[in-house]
Amino acid sequence: MPASNPQPAPANKLNPVQLHLLELFSKNMTEQELMEIKELLVQYYSRKVDEEVNQIWKKRGYTKKTFEKATKNLHLRSKKQKTA
Repeated sequence: MPASNPQPAPANKLNPVQLHLLELFSKNMTEQELMEIKELLVQYYSRKVDEEVNQIWKKRGYTKKTFEKATKNLHLRSKKQKTA
């Protein structure tokens, strides 16, 4: 599925997703329900990012081996800086 590139709504108009979310969040809900909805949105966008990354890997022919080679000397931990 190709990634869509939705255009932002004009400053004075809300798009259908924004309207739907406003309607959803206008209802009384508990803090727990709000947290659950936020978690669902995080999961949704996380899945979208994973799908897009997978498409890029497939398109460019990346493999686990090419990833390991490219990141062999990469240090992901930041060193704690000394404070003066």
